[in-house]
Order: sequence, then structure tokens, then C-alpha cells
Amino acid sequence: TTIFIYKTISEPRVGNVSYFKVYSGTLKAGDELVNADNGTVERLSAIFVANGKQRTPVTELKAGDLGVTVKLKNSHTNQTLNQKGVDHKIEPIHWPEPRIRAAIRTEGKNEMEKAMKALFTIAEEDPTLIVEQSRTLKQTILHGQGQLHLDLIKYRLEKVNGVHIDFERPRISYRETITKEASEAYRHKKQTGGAGQFAEVHMRIEPWYEGMPDPSDLTIKNKEEEELPWGGRLSYYWCIVGGAIDSKFSNAIKKGIMQKMEEGPLTGSPCQNIRVYIYDGKMHPVDSNDMAFQIAASQCFKRAFEKAGPQLLEPIYELEILCSDDVMGDIMGDLQTRRAIIQGMSAEGHYQKIIAKVPLAEMYQYSSTLRSISQGRAKFKMRFAEYAPVPHDVQQRLIEEYKAQEAEA
Repeated sequence: TTIFIYKTISEPRVGNVSYFKVYSGTLKAGDELVNADNGTVERLSAIFVANGKQRTPVTELKAGDLGVTVKLKNSHTNQTLNQKGVDHKIEPIHWPEPRIRAAIRTEGKNEMEKAMKALFTIAEEDPTLIVEQSRTLKQTILHGQGQLHLDLIKYRLEKVNGVHIDFERPRISYRETITKEASEAYRHKKQTGGAGQFAEVHMRIEPWYEGMPDPSDLTIKNKEEEELPWGGRLSYYWCIVGGAIDSKFSNAIKKGIMQKMEEGPLTGSPCQNIRVYIYDGKMHPVDSNDMAFQIAASQCFKRAFEKAGPQLLEPIYELEILCSDDVMGDIMGDLQTRRAIIQGMSAEGHYQKIIAKVPLAEMYQYSSTLRSISQGRAKFKMRFAEYAPVPHDVQQRLIEEYKAQEAEA
């Protein structure tokens, strides 16, 4: 016996209700089945046939029947359950990519906690809704299929869960990098009562790329390659000779650099693809400690970064639009205003297909715009393609906005 769960909904006073199709064999009430995805054994104590909201208990279901069961512990939408000894796995349903994103805002922290709990319940029922709690953007972002989809979720939160949310423009996850080599030295010195703090760091930074040769003018004592959690790479070289800085401070210096890379100097966005050389410095036998070197490294990296031709990168998405002939010109004209680069055009059935690369920053509420341009006779899908440099004027505007926010804070 094999069954496939195609929908899960959460009902008050009942819990999870699972809708399934019997693919082979006969399913009887009380049968124990094994989840092919996680190995959990599930007992289907009662099975029903659904007719709208009415559920009629039955004793058995045969191959091809659609049924309902309740209170499964670890089995969810898109999972296969088999009789013991059977090893079938039904191909899961492929959900469409999200087409719209919006950040949510609530009145207070308690409201946000209630909203998150409700949203995760809704996302369990509706796999096309993706709830993202972004640490780098410090926002909760909903990814859905269209404006109506998000409006229905807002309506449900307010009517069923009693939580009021507002939508706002989501921030963009930019990245920062450098375009040329720069060297910098920084001395951190703090004298208070008792032991002070002292550290001096000399560093050189340059853009990192795959297969890059090692420098010929520095003696490399140790090198570390670090895959960054937000993408990209930090290549860290320890090139201190003659004990100018004790190697025990290497980790503190690296930690200081990583802290600054997590919240970059330009717009507070993460930095990536940078190689750092620590080639000289000074320490004090009493006043030097990990904290002092962490601060010195962080400030030294910030100053070097600002001298190394800093460049902001933005996420670029590949956009695929299907539309009718008569609205194609209007859609192309709108894409030009969004800094889009047209990759190609072709015919697909009765539709014209446009493929373009567009910055995510220009795609806010695009589904509503496309609907009004085409009178609802166009559809689109988008997926992440790459990070690309931001135009100079946009970069300056973003840096100024960030500085203004910092000044307010």
C-alpha cells in the first residue's frame, strides 16, 4: 500500500488534517505506514472520505481513492507513506517560483510573534507562500504568487488570528566588494586606570578570484580560506615575520575583520570575495589582548576597504514574460525604465516570450504593473541569476541614505 499526501490544513480543535491519494494496495483504518522521506511510522487510526466540509468515516480505501486522515505527527504535504517492506516514492508536486515579495510590519513585538506563529501555520498549508526571516535585512519577508495571494493572507491573519499587519517595501540584500589593492595601518590605544589596551595592525587587501596566485613579496606563514555564510569568500593570510605580533592574536584579528565584513563600511551590507594579508604590527607585553586586536583589525579593514575602490553589488534576477503580440511593445518600454537588459525574444505557442535580466530593486510590485499594462493577458516568472555591480549614481544614493539612517540612529 502506498499513499501520497497532497494537502495539509490546520483546523481548530482538530489539528493537522491530511488529504491523500491511495496510489496502490488497500488502506484500512488502523494501518501503520512508514514515511518514505523521514522514516517516521504513522498510524492512521481513522480514515474518511471528504465531500466539501463533510467527512464520512470509512473502513477502507482502494487504489485511486482520495481520502482524509487526522493527527499525523511528522508527515506533511508532498510526502509518500508506504506499508512496511514497500519502497515506493511518488514524485513530489513542483510548486511555482514566487512572483512577489513584501515585508511585513506589526505594532509591537508581541504582535510580530503572534503573526509569525500564524504565518508558519499558513505556510505549512500553502507551500507557495515562503516566509523568510532575514537576519541581514532585519525584516520578515513574504514571498507569494501575486498581490491577491498576499492580500488573502493578510485578511486571514486579521479575521482568523486577530493580528493586524501592514506591508512595506522589502529591503534589498546588497553585497559589498573591492576593485583594487589597498594597504592600511591602524593603532588602537586606550589607557584607563590599570591595564590599558594596545594593538597595531598593518594589512593589505585585494579582490579575491578563483585560482589567484600567492603574492611574491610577502612571507606566508599561514593561510585560511573561509566560505562566508552570505556567499563569497574571505581569504586570510598571516604574513608576520620576526614575531611583531604573536600568532595567538591571529584569530582575534580575523574575528575583527569578519565582524566588519558582516556589516560592511558602505551600506552595512555583507562584504565578499576579499583577500586580506596581515604583514606587520606591534603589540605590548601587558596591554595587548584579543579585544584590542579585534578593534584594531576591524578599523584597519574599514579604512583599507574605503581606499580599495569599493563597489556595491546588487541581486539580478532572470525574468521570463509570456504575453500577447499587441502588448509586447508596452512591456518592453516598461522594462527599459527598470534598468533591464533584454536577453532574447521568441514565440511560444500563441504567446511572445521575453527573457530579460532585471535588478531585484526594480521589481517591487511588478506583478500589479504587468497586469495593468497587459489587461491581465501576460504572466511572468523570475529566478535569481547573479550579483552585478550597481551603477555609480545608484551606489552614491544608497551610501547617502545609509549615512542618513546611521545619523538618525
